[in-house]
Amino acid sequence: MKIHVLIRFGKWEDILCEVFPDDAELYSYTTAMLRYARTVALANLGKITEASAEKELFLAAKKSVQEDRAVFNNPCSEILLVAEQMMLGELAYKAGHTNKGLEHLRKSVQLDDELLYDEPWGWMQPTRHALGALLIDSEFFYEAEAVYRADLGLDNSLPRPSQHPRNVWSLHGLNECLEHRGENLERQLIRQLLDQALARAEIPIKASCYCRSEKK
Repeated sequence: MKIHVLIRFGKWEDILCEVFPDDAELYSYTTAMLRYARTVALANLGKITEASAEKELFLAAKKSVQEDRAVFNNPCSEILLVAEQMMLGELAYKAGHTNKGLEHLRKSVQLDDELLYDEPWGWMQPTRHALGALLIDSEFFYEAEAVYRADLGLDNSLPRPSQHPRNVWSLHGLNECLEHRGENLERQLIRQLLDQALARAEIPIKASCYCRSEKK
């Protein structure tokens, strides 16, 4: 869970300072997740060569996770498929392969949606938050808007467990998209919801994911 929190708040240097478990076999899932996080951190720090090397270590660690390992309702192997696509997406995007990166992130969304319902979630950070942020970063505003609408449950395209109503990260992204296309009527409501969510936030929210290179 700690790894998800560090990525959620873009603590790239903190991730790189995390110590691996002494027993990699016993803590095989934790080891693989840390390799995933390190790849994402290095990619976001612009250390593409190091991130690519870390990616290979993740793939090896992923294969070492025992078949019977699970996090509550979901097999670790299924959760790590989401991690793999998130990792490949951010690495490719930061390496300048925009379309390839976005394709991986779209795949991560699909895999995230296919995880069995659980509390806490099998995958903690909604994958649409990273996809939406990098779609805005690439100026694909219309697709980003659809991504945020789905995440917020505004279009009923997702079952209720996959929706995150009034989520501050997605509200920020949707507000940006509406502002970009000059939609002022709906934006008044979204802005009110965003202001309510921001009033409870302990940090400034500038994008739906810290993976976004240009936070606005």
